[in-house]
Amino acid sequence: QVQLVESGGGLVQAGGSLRLSCAASGSIYSINAMGWYRQAPGNQRELVATVFSGGNTNYADSVKGRFTISRDNAKNMVYLQMNSLKPEDTAVYYCHADGLRFTYYSRSYDYWGQGTQVTVSS
Repeated sequence: QVQLVESGGGLVQAGGSLRLSCAASGSIYSINAMGWYRQAPGNQRELVATVFSGGNTNYADSVKGRFTISRDNAKNMVYLQMNSLKPEDTAVYYCHADGLRFTYYSRSYDYWGQGTQVTVSS
């Protein structure tokens, strides 16, 4: 069984920083992409950033230049460094693992974490 566990959320003032971490546990062979999504009340869940196993990254336009995603493939962990936070960044942030395989030959699966709250006060 695989679990994604996020940590690092909290309350911060506008202009501040937070670092989110997500650990994928279980018997994992590989993960194609790991990323962060967020969902604010009344809004749909949206992509924040993704990092692929080879290191390529994608960011939402709203966070480019402020957020940095990184991962440790050996530890199956992904991080999101969030700087210059704005009140509109307030949301529940979810970790996502895309294309997770248990062996070289297995099919791939997607998993979600339970979410961590980020609140930015003005």
